Amino acid sequence: MMFETEGAISQEPEISDLVPSETSASPSNEPVAGSSFPKVLRSRLDSFFSDQNISPKADLTMRVKIAAGLAVLAGSWIALCVLNPGSWKFVALYLLGGIAQTFLLLNIAHDSNHNAISARSLVNKTLNYVFDLCGISSYMWRILHHRGHHSCINLHGEDDALSGRGIFRFTPYESRLPWHRFQHIYALFVYALFSLDYVFFRDFQCFFCPTHEYLRRTRHPLREYAILFAGKGFYLTYMLVLPVMVLGKSPLLVAGAFLLVNLVVGLTVTLVFQSTHTIDSTYFPSDRGEFDNGVYHIFATTADYATENPLVGWLVGGLNHHIVHHLCPFVCHTHYAPLTRIVKETAEEFGVSYRQNPTMAGAIRHHLILLKQLGNEN
Repeated sequence: MMFETEGAISQEPEISDLVPSETSASPSNEPVAGSSFPKVLRSRLDSFFSDQNISPKADLTMRVKIAAGLAVLAGSWIALCVLNPGSWKFVALYLLGGIAQTFLLLNIAHDSNHNAISARSLVNKTLNYVFDLCGISSYMWRILHHRGHHSCINLHGEDDALSGRGIFRFTPYESRLPWHRFQHIYALFVYALFSLDYVFFRDFQCFFCPTHEYLRRTRHPLREYAILFAGKGFYLTYMLVLPVMVLGKSPLLVAGAFLLVNLVVGLTVTLVFQSTHTIDSTYFPSDRGEFDNGVYHIFATTADYATENPLVGWLVGGLNHHIVHHLCPFVCHTHYAPLTRIVKETAEEFGVSYRQNPTMAGAIRHHLILLKQLGNEN
């Protein structure tokens, strides 16, 4: 089946348990008398693949995206090393590599993190190292994203994506501090620091000074500590040391380009995710047992945006089709568009609220509206 339909979202499942079974359900597209919304939706989503005899994993489009993203990243650095251009061309090529990193994080690393690219785990594991290539621990991202988000969407104190660390108030259950009244103003500036935070601080905090109880209980394999430091070292070497020591660029120029790239990566990735759960129309449950079924939890706490704009979907790794992503996390994002149409039609048929914004800009605006509301209300 595509997703679990019985009971509320489970309590701190193992990472492997968070990727649903891929066993096909009934091929029928018609609702059975007395059938529940989750059951019918599950059947229809499964039938999309069984009826057309296609794999839910990567298709030709996805393979092209993987090749293109890696080629642009590698090509930008080959051009830097071979051409050794002047300052402005250096910054342009360096920024192009940063844009490629953003594309790879959203389109490749996220899917591989969910084992959505291939049925062979080695392929997903290998591509998941794109996170480390971009200075972020793939191992820790996987833990935080699965245990700290997919299993507890919009739950205060559990969903890691709602951890404002005192800077933000993302839920009505969090204490309001004086500076939160301005959070809708400074949000974009702070979001731009997301990548730098992960590269230099967050990963190390999660490994060595964790705040989440499940991280404190987890014994990380020794190899993951080695990969953590090797990954950070490799990233900082090719991003900072190589341009200065090999290409002879000014440390100040390289540092400025490095900062610019990380601001672009941080702001883009943060907004892509924040505009799907923390907007003024999504719901923040009081506890895990508030919904009888996890599917209703997903629909209440998640919103789509720009689902009719294929360019947005292509650039953000299908994450604008976010309800489908949470319903079918093991499915490659290049299949999300037709699955979203099934979700919309079935939700309308059963009278289930389907949340969406027609544009990404609109979704971002509604995120900022929520921040303003939470910053001014107790």
